[in-house]
Order: sequence, then C-alpha cells, then structure tokens
Amino acid sequence: MTVVPPSFDLLPGDPASPVILHVPHSAREVPDDVRPGIVLDDAALERELDHITDAHTAAIAEEAARAARVTPWRFVNRLSRLVVDPERFPDEREEMLAVGMGAVYTRTTHKDVLRPDGFDAGPLIERYFHPYASAMTEAVSDRLAATGRCVIVDVHSYPTAPLPYELHAGGPRPPVCLGTDPFHTPPALLDTAREAFARCGGTGLDSPFAGTYVPLRYYGKRAEVTALMVEIRRDTYMTEPGGPAHEGVTRLASALASLVDAV
Repeated sequence: MTVVPPSFDLLPGDPASPVILHVPHSAREVPDDVRPGIVLDDAALERELDHITDAHTAAIAEEAARAARVTPWRFVNRLSRLVVDPERFPDEREEMLAVGMGAVYTRTTHKDVLRPDGFDAGPLIERYFHPYASAMTEAVSDRLAATGRCVIVDVHSYPTAPLPYELHAGGPRPPVCLGTDPFHTPPALLDTAREAFARCGGTGLDSPFAGTYVPLRYYGKRAEVTALMVEIRRDTYMTEPGGPAHEGVTRLASALASLVDAV
C-alpha cells in the first residue's frame, strides 16, 4: 500500500495561542500524477503559476510567527491551488464556478482552458480537498479546546492589476485588503488589523476580495471562532508576476506579528 504524505503542514505554535495563520495559496508544487490532467504546456503552466500563486506569503507568515511574542500556529498548504483550492466550496455554493474556478480549476486566470471539459474532479477532491478540510477543522478544534477560542488569519496576496478571472475587479485595490465575514469578524478584530497594517500603506475592506475562511463545522455556528482575511497587494513586497520578494516582506511580517500579538 502506498502512503500519500500530507499535502499540508500544521506547524505548532505556543500551546496558549488561539491564533492560526492559514496560508493556502503560497505553493507552486503540482504532483507528477496530477500534471497530466492539466492541458497547458510546461511554459504556459509556469506562467499561470506566476499569476495564480500568492508568492512568498508562507515566508511572511513564518517571519511573523518568529517575531510574535506568543508564537501562533501555522497551517500551510504545500501544493499549488491548481491541484485543489482548499478555500472554495466543493459544490454549487461556490460563486467562482462561474469562471471555472471551483475547488478544482478548469480555467486559468486568463480564462483559457486548464483542464478539459468533462474532467472528473472527484478523485482530486477525495485525495486532497477533504483531508485538508478535516485537518484544518481539527486544528481549530484543538485551539478551541486549549484556549476557548480560535482566531484564523488567512494570509493571501493579489496582483496590482486585475486579472480577467476576477469577479469583483472594479473596486479599490489597497495595499492591504481586509476580508471579513459578518458573523466571524468582530469589529474589534477588524480595528486591530487596521491599526496593525496602517504602516504598510493603508487598508481597505472587502475589495477586491471579500470573506474569510472558517471550517464548515464552525461556519456561522461558533462565535468563538473569529476570522479575518489579509490580502496583500503584491507590488508592496515582490516583483510581479512570480518574481523575487523585496524588503516589503519584513515590514508586512512585522505588521502581521503586531496583529497576532494584539489578538
């Protein structure tokens, strides 16, 4: 029997910390047995990975964790979101299905074909999506049991210029976009984040991306699980698309550490 290693890492923090830094889109890895289902040639796939990957966000979270007074926990996806996107609904509830970007993408950021029509997403959902969701759910459960609450901070990035797949590209694109949920993002958490990231050029709210990630077991049910999405505009810390990071990483990591310490 072949044992498939986990496609994610749960990196322990301080037992007393309620915070999980969730980094779902930072990786570029596509397993060899997944690659044949993608119709792009190698050069086109690399270009797509440049556009779709939230590059260096794992490094920002890691540096923030080191700088925080109380070390947060980190849940990091080690595979590209082109394998599965763990933050999508795996069914018809997902609005991104309209552009071929449900839990398993069939179209690219530029609306080209990524996987052929009729592609069976079921095996990828079973192998990667469900284990990821279960592990993240258990990580939240552990923080609730240990501290009585859990604070999920999603660490993302987004391009300076809109990409064709974006459904809500007409609004502001601030240096840091804070995504919220009416149930899981209390005003105090949002205010704390605004203060923490003020040094990074300012913040906006729910534009160009909105919402937060909360495991379905707790979504809309447990107010002790709070959540915030931190979307960082890529020009503030890297060369676009897919290029190296620059000194902005340290400034953003320091701000994220301040948020972690404050909550």
